[in-house]
Amino acid sequence: MSTRLEIGGWPDTPGDLIRAQEQLAVMVPQPWTIAEGMHAVAGCWICYSKGKQGKGAAGDLCWAAAALVVDGRLRAVAGAAGHCSSAYEPGLLALREGPWLEEAVRKLPEMPDVLLVNATGLDHPRRAGLALHLGAQLSLPTVGVTRQPLAAEGDWPVAERGAMTPLRIDGRIVACRLCTRRGVQPLVVHPAWRTHLDTAVAVVMAMTGRWRTPDPLRESRRAAREARAAG
Repeated sequence: MSTRLEIGGWPDTPGDLIRAQEQLAVMVPQPWTIAEGMHAVAGCWICYSKGKQGKGAAGDLCWAAAALVVDGRLRAVAGAAGHCSSAYEPGLLALREGPWLEEAVRKLPEMPDVLLVNATGLDHPRRAGLALHLGAQLSLPTVGVTRQPLAAEGDWPVAERGAMTPLRIDGRIVACRLCTRRGVQPLVVHPAWRTHLDTAVAVVMAMTGRWRTPDPLRESRRAAREARAAG
C-alpha cells in the first residue's frame, strides 16, 4: 500500500479533510520502534484565549508550542500563534489545529526522533486523528496522549504505575488507558503515525517522571500558556 499522502498541505474544508483521513487510515508505513534510537523527543500543544465560549469557534486566537527534550533535558521551545480557520468539530480537529502545530514543530532547531501530540490517532471515526495526520505531514513517528478517549471504550486500570487497559472500537484495540503514576487518573495513549501501541506506551513511560504528563508534552503546554499570558 502507499505510504505517501497525496494531498499536499493541510485540507481547508471538512470534505477535503475527510478524504485525507480516509487515505491516511489505509496507509501502512514502516513502523518505528525505540530500538532505532530515542535521543530527542518533542511534544506539541495548543491553547486558546481564556474565557472563550463553547468548544471553539472560527477565528479563535490560538497559541501553539513545541518543546524538544534531548537526553532527558529541555533543549528548546518554539511557538506559533494566530487565528483558527474553523470551529471545533469532533473528528475534524486537524482543520483547526494542524497548521499551527506543524509550524511550531518545524521551528525547533532539530527534528525529534518521535513526537508526542495532545490528540488521538486510531481512536477516531475514520481511524486517522490529528496525532496520526500531523506525523504524516511532518514525516515523524507520533504518539497521541489525551485525557479522555474520543470514540473508544474500555475498562479503567488500577492506579499503579505501568498499569494499562485496552480501548476498543468495534472490537479492535485502538488505544489504551495507562497509569503513569501511582494514585492518579490514567492518560489515554494513542498509537499514531508509524507507531504501534506497545511502542506508544514505551515512549510515554520513558518520558514520564515526577508528573503524570510526559515531560515534552508538559513543557510544550507550559510554553503555550506562557505565550498566551504574554499576549
